[in-house]
Amino acid sequence: MNIQLYGFWRSLASFRVRVALKLKGLPFEEIPVDILSGEQFDPDYDAVNTERVVPTLVHGEHRVFQSLAIIEYLEDLMPEPTLLPSDPADRAYARSLALVTIADAHPLVTPRVRNHLVKMFGADANAIESWAKHWTIEGLATYERLLQRRPAEPFTLGQRVSVADICIAGQVVGAQFLKLDLAPFPAVARLAGHCFATPAFATSHPFEQSGYTAIAPR
Repeated sequence: MNIQLYGFWRSLASFRVRVALKLKGLPFEEIPVDILSGEQFDPDYDAVNTERVVPTLVHGEHRVFQSLAIIEYLEDLMPEPTLLPSDPADRAYARSLALVTIADAHPLVTPRVRNHLVKMFGADANAIESWAKHWTIEGLATYERLLQRRPAEPFTLGQRVSVADICIAGQVVGAQFLKLDLAPFPAVARLAGHCFATPAFATSHPFEQSGYTAIAPR
């Protein structure tokens, strides 16, 4: 099965897909697209993904973009181990948790949003960092409330990792980029600890990728 993943080492969306591929034991080749230097706008990549974002999964003739769509494609491709529960209510709950990051928190801190804040409002580095911290904390706080209301161990839906855990772990990675303290979010920190104790999460962490460089949060 020939799978290519166009991604970037510090992209949280790429992290989510990387984890899913490894959990399912699917070998893949990751092709770097430096979204900080603008490689996503190169004509060669535009031919791969006209949205000009990462990640993009290429499987044979199929090109799939948007991390949740990619994860669900992988779920159909390789049903076990499942990342979406079979029970309809649990399945909706897992998707809802995933979307807190994918639809609410993460889109507000991506490079294109930060760049727009600079161009339109003259935001400086401190303002951009404050913006990113605010929305990252909002996501963490939402997860903390949800996990306190419906506690589960070791993962959000019990013994098996789901798409919800992947997305919460990604939110924690974003907090690490910004050097945020997780002490106010003990349930989130505990869940992240369980996740990153597993090889699929640990080896997918941005700090473990070949392109990692210790640069200021972006």
